[in-house]
Amino acid sequence: MEPSEDRAPSRAELDAARGRTIPDVLAPNLDVVFVGINPGLWSGAVGHHFARPGNRFWKALHRSGFTDRIVSPFEDAGLLRSGIGLTNLVARATATAAELSKEELRAAPSLLDRKLAPLRPRIVAMLGIGAYRTAFARPEASLGPQDRWIGEAPMWVVPNPSGLNAHHQIDDLAARFAEVRSALA
Repeated sequence: MEPSEDRAPSRAELDAARGRTIPDVLAPNLDVVFVGINPGLWSGAVGHHFARPGNRFWKALHRSGFTDRIVSPFEDAGLLRSGIGLTNLVARATATAAELSKEELRAAPSLLDRKLAPLRPRIVAMLGIGAYRTAFARPEASLGPQDRWIGEAPMWVVPNPSGLNAHHQIDDLAARFAEVRSALA
């Protein structure tokens, strides 16, 4: 039986998800593309972005006004109707982002440029300052708009919504997401 919204992946299914990829949620001319660091094992097991319970992406997206309700990870492809896309710096699923090498992260910007520039999103929002600093060789970068572009789209950095990121609570995440939304106006 496949994991579903009603059934959590088993330990064996999580272990089997190591190295898996999940489909990007992308289309031309989106308002914003959110870029995660890489899928976790839970997301790899179920095939959807930010799927682990406790990940605050979906709540922050709703509270910031991007969606009219909290969307389920199993509805991630439906975000396209709202002008929102999803992808990752590194495609392979791991238990933690700490399992990614600096080389993998440093290779990501050129891959992201090739993937997103032709799609012409209005804004590209990276989820996670540490991964952004490493991948884009910007050790002094801070949250907010960056001096880096993907094609014609300015880059923003917002906090990583993982439940493991205790530095930013849901109200702060929502406020940071809302700043990106305001930049689209």
